[in-house]
Amino acid sequence: MDRAQLPLNALRAFEAAARHLNFTRAAIELCVSQGAVSHQVAQLERRLGVTLFRRLPRGLALTDEGQALVPVLADAFDRVGATLDRYAGGRLQEVLTVGVVGAFAGGWLLPRLEAFNREHPHIDLRLMTNNNRVDLAGEGLDFAIRYGDGAWHGAHAEPILEAPLTPLCAPAMAARLGGPAALTGEMLLRSYRADEWTRWFEAAGAPCPALRGPVFDSSVLMTAAAAQGLGVALAPAAMFTRDLAAERLMRPFDIEVTLGGYWLTRLNSRPDNAAMTAFRDWLRREAAD
Repeated sequence: MDRAQLPLNALRAFEAAARHLNFTRAAIELCVSQGAVSHQVAQLERRLGVTLFRRLPRGLALTDEGQALVPVLADAFDRVGATLDRYAGGRLQEVLTVGVVGAFAGGWLLPRLEAFNREHPHIDLRLMTNNNRVDLAGEGLDFAIRYGDGAWHGAHAEPILEAPLTPLCAPAMAARLGGPAALTGEMLLRSYRADEWTRWFEAAGAPCPALRGPVFDSSVLMTAAAAQGLGVALAPAAMFTRDLAAERLMRPFDIEVTLGGYWLTRLNSRPDNAAMTAFRDWLRREAAD
């Protein structure tokens, strides 16, 4: 069939009738008469040389040919609609999909997103949070903001922020901690990176006690547990400034240890587009400030 000759009105009428299994309800949705929908569907059937509906006394039933056509049309119309929705202010919005580790998303990025949206209204930014386990290709990500040392196979990594770790706990617990050695009697909450408390105690010049606290795959969840008095978290204080300002969390000591930072990563094989360049430049400026 010549694509230039596609009967688009008939296809739309068929798709609406297939969803409702009723010509009258399809006509109401399309703001045309019931007869117009019936005529368009009949025209499509003649064009294709198949029967798409079985006409029943009370409604319609799809034939096998009709059932095969419905998902193809529904997907096509959805994709057209999604593309048209991306036009804003006379300009096509560029989709930018970014995976973000949870602590960075909530503690640093979200308070700045309004400024980014004002500066770049043509970018349709889509955020996907994760716990630092990222598949850039499999998840269709343009960028991923991750915590670590910057060494990820197949990925280009650019440093954004350092993220030194320090103990964080509830105010009542902080009040009874006279020094690092006092942590021996407290529940030490852990991340899946097993050496963090060991390295912090080395920096503090104190022996590391046996670690038996629960393990969390998210520092957001771990600090939430700490705020409820369940133990002491070791986390980047810079990502929890609002909790510290509201005194939901406190820093009992100033001692920090740097074991990694936040990085902007993309696939080595992924060429930059305009939206990626704009986001990277904005992120650099915000981090520098």
